[in-house]
Amino acid sequence: LASMQTSGSKPCPCPSFRLREVASMYFTMIAVFLVILVVALQGSVPRESDFPYKVPLDPQGLLELSWNVSYPEQAVHFQLLVRDLRFGLLFGMSDRGEFENADLAVLWSDGHNSYFGDAWSDATGQLHMDPQQDYQLLGARRAPEGLYLLFRRAFSTCDPKDYLIEDGTVHLIYGILEKPVHSLQAINISAIHRGLQRVQLLKPNITVPDLPSDLKTMEITAPNVVIPNQETTYWCYMAELPNGFPKHHIIMYEPVITAGNEALVHHMEVFQCAAEFDSFPHYNGPCDSKMKPDRLNYCRHVLAAWAMGAQAFYYPEEAGLAFGGPGSSRYLRLEIHYHNPLVFKGRRDSSGIRLYYTATLRRYDAGIMELGLVYTPVMAIPPGEDAFILTGYCTDKCTQLALPAAGIRIFASQLHTHLAGRKVVTVLSRDGRERQVVNADGHYSPHFQEIRMLKEVVAVFPGDELITTCTYNTVDRSQATVGGFGILEEMCVNYVHYYPQTQLELCKSAVDPGYLHRYFNLVNRFNDEEVCTCPQVSVPQQFLSVPWNTFNRDVLKSLYGFAPISMHCNKSSAVRFPGEWEKQPLPTITERLREPVPRCPPAPGPRPATPIPLNLDELRRH
Repeated sequence: LASMQTSGSKPCPCPSFRLREVASMYFTMIAVFLVILVVALQGSVPRESDFPYKVPLDPQGLLELSWNVSYPEQAVHFQLLVRDLRFGLLFGMSDRGEFENADLAVLWSDGHNSYFGDAWSDATGQLHMDPQQDYQLLGARRAPEGLYLLFRRAFSTCDPKDYLIEDGTVHLIYGILEKPVHSLQAINISAIHRGLQRVQLLKPNITVPDLPSDLKTMEITAPNVVIPNQETTYWCYMAELPNGFPKHHIIMYEPVITAGNEALVHHMEVFQCAAEFDSFPHYNGPCDSKMKPDRLNYCRHVLAAWAMGAQAFYYPEEAGLAFGGPGSSRYLRLEIHYHNPLVFKGRRDSSGIRLYYTATLRRYDAGIMELGLVYTPVMAIPPGEDAFILTGYCTDKCTQLALPAAGIRIFASQLHTHLAGRKVVTVLSRDGRERQVVNADGHYSPHFQEIRMLKEVVAVFPGDELITTCTYNTVDRSQATVGGFGILEEMCVNYVHYYPQTQLELCKSAVDPGYLHRYFNLVNRFNDEEVCTCPQVSVPQQFLSVPWNTFNRDVLKSLYGFAPISMHCNKSSAVRFPGEWEKQPLPTITERLREPVPRCPPAPGPRPATPIPLNLDELRRH
C-alpha cells in the first residue's frame, strides 16, 4: 500500500528500515517462543481424554479422581473433579490412609482469596507448607459438572516430607473444607469431612492384544440386589453355565457397574465351583447369612477378580483361562463387596463381571498356583507386634519335579492375607541368589485385593525358588493370631497366574510341627506359666497359653527363621507329588536383591514455599 511521496510533502513519520527490521525480528522471536511454549505445554499437560484410570474418592461421588502414569517422566498426572466446591479441599497420600504424617495438596479459601499449595501434616495432624512444592498445579477450569483441578506429582521427590509413589497399593486421602479458613495452618483436619480410597496408582503399561472375531461375552451379575443399609456387605450369587457348555478360553474380563453405584461397589470376584459335585443350590443373598448353603464354600477357584479403580483384565495373546468342558464345573459364584459407609437405604444394584471368551482355544491354558504359607495354626503371630514377618517357600525340589523343562511364565498375581496383613512380597531365587521380584506391595491392605497384571512376565524354571513373605500388625490384639481360614486367623498367599498350566496347583510350606513342639517345651522351661504340650490340646490352645514376654517372642521369630519346613508340593487333586516333603531345609540365600534407590528429579532451584493464588470465586458454583 506504499505510495510515491510528492515533492514538498512532509516526511513519513515511519521508523527507519533498520528499526523496522529489529522490531520484526523481535516479534518473530516472541511468536516463535509462544509456539514453543504452547507445544511444550501441550506435551506436558495431558488432555482430558488422556486419563484412562478413574475412581470415586468419596461415597457420594462428589470427588472423582482420574489419572495417568508417565514412566518416561516418572510422574503421575492427576485430574480431580470437584462436583460441589465449597471452600476448598485436601488431597494426598499416606502410609495407611492416616491424616497424620501425610503428604497433601491443599486448595483453600479465606472467603476472599484462594490458594493452592503442597503441604504436609505432622504426627499431631497440624498442616505445614512444604518448602519443596512438588504437587505442581497445571490448571483449573469450570465445567457444567464441576471444577477440574489438574496437577502433577513425580514418583519420587527425595523430599523427606513427601510420600514415595511405588508399585502396589496407594492409600489416597481427601478432605472437604466447608468453611473459609484464614490460613493453611488454621485447617483443623479432625473437624472436616474426610475419608480414604485405595488404588493401584502405577498401572502397568500393557499392550492390549488383538481379540478374535468369534469373541463372545457372558455377564455374571447379581440381579436387582437391594444393597443392605449397613457399612459392609458381602453378597453371594450363584450362576450356572448352559448344559453341555464346551471348553472355552476366557481372554478378558471387565466390571459391569450399575450407574450411580460406582462408589458403593468395592470389589467383585467370580469363583468356579468344585467339579466333584454334580450340582450346587441356587442362592442370592449375603455371604455370611445362615441361609447360605454350606456347599457354596466349595466354590473357591478364582476365574476373575476386580477392585475399585481397576480396568479391564487381558490375558496374554498366547494363553487363556479354560472353563467349560469335561472336568469343569458348570456352577459359578459371584461375590460382591458393597462398601456403604453412609448407610444408604433402598439402593438397587445389578453389578457383576463381564467375561469375554472364545471357542478358538489359544496355544496354552493358563493356570493359577498358590504360593506362600499352608493354612495351618503352626504359623502364628504374637499379639502386640507392629511388623512380624512370616515366610512361605516354594522350594527348588518342588519346581524341579513339577515344572516343565521350558518353565512357566507368570503374568499376573493376586496377593492375599486377612486383617493383620500389612506387606506382601514374592521373590524369585535361582541358585541361591535372589533374581527378581514377582510382585510386591509395601502398603498392602486386606480391604483392597485384585488380580494385578505384572509389568513384565516372570519366567520360572525347574530348580527355581519362589519365596513369599508377609508382614503383620497385631498391635490391637491381646492373643496370638494363628494361621487358618477364619477372618481373625491369618493367611499369606500369592495366587500367581501363569502359562502353560501344569499339575502343580499349590507350592507352600509351614514350619515342621515337631520343632514347634520343642518351642512349647522350651517356653515351659523358662517361664512360670506352663503351656500344656499334651496331645489332646490343640496348637491354637497352646499358643493362647504362651506368656508373650520378649524372650518367647524372639525365640518364635528365631524358630521360623531356621527350623525345617513341611513342604506342600500339591497337584490339583490336593495330593502331593511323590517324594519326601517333611523336615525339609530352608532354602539358602547367598545374595539378596538390592533395595531400589529412588530416582530424584533434577533440583528445580530455590522456590519460595508460598501457595499459588487462584480466583476461586470465578471457579466456584454460585
